[in-house]
Amino acid sequence: MKEEAIKVGDKVPDFELERQDGGFFRLYDLLREKNVVLYFYPKDSTPGCTKQACEFRDQYEVFKEQGAEVVGISSDSVESHQRFEKNYRLPFKLLSDKGGQIRKMFGVPRKLGLLPGRVTYIIDQDGIVRYVFNSMSKPLEHVSIALEVLREINSEQKHYNKA
Repeated sequence: MKEEAIKVGDKVPDFELERQDGGFFRLYDLLREKNVVLYFYPKDSTPGCTKQACEFRDQYEVFKEQGAEVVGISSDSVESHQRFEKNYRLPFKLLSDKGGQIRKMFGVPRKLGLLPGRVTYIIDQDGIVRYVFNSMSKPLEHVSIALEVLREINSEQKHYNKA
């Protein structure tokens, strides 16, 4: 297992996890189609995580316009994710990382050694991490910063395509 945290410029490892609908999600399958905002969060239905998920929900159309998909990961069960999704009408995928294997693979730190951390990765279609935001106490900034970074990536691509 990779111990070192994944940083900007790193190629992300591919992984497969169970989705809340019971199917399986593979990161590289999605990256073939679009950029990915992958966010790790501590726990379904807690105040900060609910605020963050609802902000991603409220901005979801903007993420889609920016050519990105939002994916949330926590160690909660698929059943917990289903309730969380239903209660807050979340339009994006929530993945169950039982045992925290993917969290470890990405090197997501724990807060005070106990609480699973809150970290967002913006990953371009080449699988390269373009931005990492780590903050337990600012759940809403994960969303606004992700959108800023996606706009930059898209303007770079437009500029590159013209050249």
